Amino acid sequence: MARISIATFNVNSVRMRLPILEKWLKDRSIDVLCLQETKVVDEDFPVAAFKEMGYRAVFRGEKSYNGVAILTKVPMDGFAIGFGDGEEPECDTRLVRGRIGDFCFINTYVPQGKAVDHADYVFKHRFLDRMKALLKREYLTSEKVVWVGDMNVAPTDIDVTSPEKKRDHPCFAPDIQKHFEDVKSWGFVDLFRKYRPGEGEFSFFDYRVKNSLDRNIGWRIDHVLVTPSLESAAADCFIDRDPRGWEQPSDHTPVVAVFDL
Repeated sequence: MARISIATFNVNSVRMRLPILEKWLKDRSIDVLCLQETKVVDEDFPVAAFKEMGYRAVFRGEKSYNGVAILTKVPMDGFAIGFGDGEEPECDTRLVRGRIGDFCFINTYVPQGKAVDHADYVFKHRFLDRMKALLKREYLTSEKVVWVGDMNVAPTDIDVTSPEKKRDHPCFAPDIQKHFEDVKSWGFVDLFRKYRPGEGEFSFFDYRVKNSLDRNIGWRIDHVLVTPSLESAAADCFIDRDPRGWEQPSDHTPVVAVFDL
């Protein structure tokens, strides 16, 4: 049996956040790191920097927006980028999947949606539809599957500060919460809530809110979802607030899951 750790982190520009990643990974034993909002074209992705840290990288990005990556300490046995369903837009820079042995991981950056009456909100719902179709097409609930990433959905009232003020927000509106739960019903468990059932824990602290981290004003929109076989192998899942307090941080902070496989 080996202890394996997987983390998800919306870095909001991977090149800008390299000093934070170097510092954090030096102190943390992370075997699989899934990044979102890398905001860099593929030829400029910092492969050499991550190689020096001991990681191999699979990634797809674009200038200034989106971008996803999976970093692993051992080579992956396979990977895929995008939904592969032939639908446009392909969302290559929002979804990447990988596998090491029988351990399958999916990394997504779900659209934010802008507003509930915006075209991007329709796109967000469609993204979740395509996600459920992908799960049904490519995976079995009996497999060891973990779905991580910035989902841009806070599932319940305890996942945000002042929920009564956010009912019409595209990351908290009842219809997007219901849709997210429907995708999760394919066979996922919210691993963070298994270990941290209480309120007041968040993974996103808005830059625009003064001293949001110190005041603990935030959202839990970054998730680690697992199938039952991985839930039974889990040892912990937690939000690491420290990187959000370092110099020039992302507005998100990592979520880490630990398994004994």
